[in-house]
Amino acid sequence: MKIKKDIVSCKTCVYRTLLFGCLNDIEYNLVNNGRKEIEYKRGERIKSEGEEIDSFLYLRKGLVKIFKTGNQGKDHILSINKPGDFISLLHIFSNETYTYNIEALEKTLVCEVELSIINYLIESNGDFAKTVIKRMGRIADEIIDNRFRQSQKQIKGRVASILLFFAEQIYHSNTFSLPVTRREIGELISMTTENTIRTLSGFNNDGIIRMEGKKVELINVDMLRRISENG
Repeated sequence: MKIKKDIVSCKTCVYRTLLFGCLNDIEYNLVNNGRKEIEYKRGERIKSEGEEIDSFLYLRKGLVKIFKTGNQGKDHILSINKPGDFISLLHIFSNETYTYNIEALEKTLVCEVELSIINYLIESNGDFAKTVIKRMGRIADEIIDNRFRQSQKQIKGRVASILLFFAEQIYHSNTFSLPVTRREIGELISMTTENTIRTLSGFNNDGIIRMEGKKVELINVDMLRRISENG
């Protein structure tokens, strides 16, 4: 990891309106002086389970996975987060230490703001506090909705939905390189690696997708969407 200085002021950040749009100049300066930008390489651990929570994190560039490790050493991916996501917002007010791990899936830039500053803004700025609460509620709703919808799908529907997620929400293209392994896809959708590989191979053989190593091209998006919705 290394410290970066890409943003001169929080006012120039494209994501500022998502949470910090209601701050005045003095409050912006507080955030700006209490933040740091950190770049991580693929596979680097950003936060570990049991580590003290002392900052607020949001993702500016790249991708991260949030996961827990079970008693037998098996990882369970809870979510994959993209730029603009607040990857610690649900956690910072309820626990003193992280109960999950955060790891970079590709070259990633995270902005950390001192937690004491966030707490001060919540206490002193009612509009900011309301924005934080609404954002937390929206994140919780998305997690619950995604988990419920995935639980209702069979293996083909789960794999199809992940491919569409990468194409439509991450890369905005029907051709992309998978940022995760087949094993990690299985961890994300609660399926074995073998079943995940078998399903991807089936999609490839049926002409729904074309796969060469990590490179994926969605050939029949309409069919993939039907599988995702009805699988």
